[in-house]
Amino acid sequence: MSTAKIELRGVTHDFVTGEGQLFRALDNVGFSVSPGRFISLIGPSGCGKSTIFNAIAGLQTPSAGSIIIDGREVTGMIGLVGYMLQKDLLFPWRTVLDNVVLGMEIRGVKVREAREYARPFLARYGLGGFEDQYPAALSGGMRQRAALLRTLLFDSEIILLDEPFGALDAQTRARMQEWLLQIWSDFGKTVIFVTHDVEEAVYLSDEIYVMAARPGRIRARLDVPLARPRPRHITLEPAFARMKERCLALLDEEALTRGDAPPLGAQAPSAEPALAIEPPPPSAQRLSTPGLAA
Repeated sequence: MSTAKIELRGVTHDFVTGEGQLFRALDNVGFSVSPGRFISLIGPSGCGKSTIFNAIAGLQTPSAGSIIIDGREVTGMIGLVGYMLQKDLLFPWRTVLDNVVLGMEIRGVKVREAREYARPFLARYGLGGFEDQYPAALSGGMRQRAALLRTLLFDSEIILLDEPFGALDAQTRARMQEWLLQIWSDFGKTVIFVTHDVEEAVYLSDEIYVMAARPGRIRARLDVPLARPRPRHITLEPAFARMKERCLALLDEEALTRGDAPPLGAQAPSAEPALAIEPPPPSAQRLSTPGLAA
């Protein structure tokens, strides 16, 4: 008997284009996630990561294959997972507290009970004192904290995070990654995370699935050999660098296979011919010689 929290078995999805052509977005995608694990999906744009999330969430029914949660097929069923997109999607007319408890309200919890339950979480996870503020008063990082708390308090054991930090600046993003690991450890959720940032995937994950495109499929599954908890300085260690390099190499191979990108680190050819630049006259050369005052 499988002990996986969630499994995808042979998930395939076809679309009909505007020209009436059949387009295969996903082809025989399969993976399983054990309870409480944190996995990431990385891959080129258009490899079907969001389609996978929509299938897991029941928003799209795949053309073939099945979604299994706790040993039960749930393909096409909604309301079984928490799903957070890159945009926080907070309601501007609701306070931070009332945005956070929205999922609980949807599940039928009385508003007063939901607020009492949620307040300690806001205080613990960096939103204390902002309960009665509106989203417009919050920074980008604080809005994402509120959105993630709303997703977690929806009380699903599986959380889908679709590039939740993609729009944040580098410093805020790093702080949010550390915060996410703390809150994931506290709540014990099973997390499936989508990102284009390889370093982010390595830092956060227990396992990484590297995807290929056209059609979307799993190219490789990688275990991340880094102990937890993970302080930020772990990103400077050789094991981290090796894991990141391996992921980049797989993505590089995929780009070369598709023939639509140069190797990572290679200089892309210029779209315009190089201009012939004449050397400056001797007088200008003398004025621009390093170490001499004009």
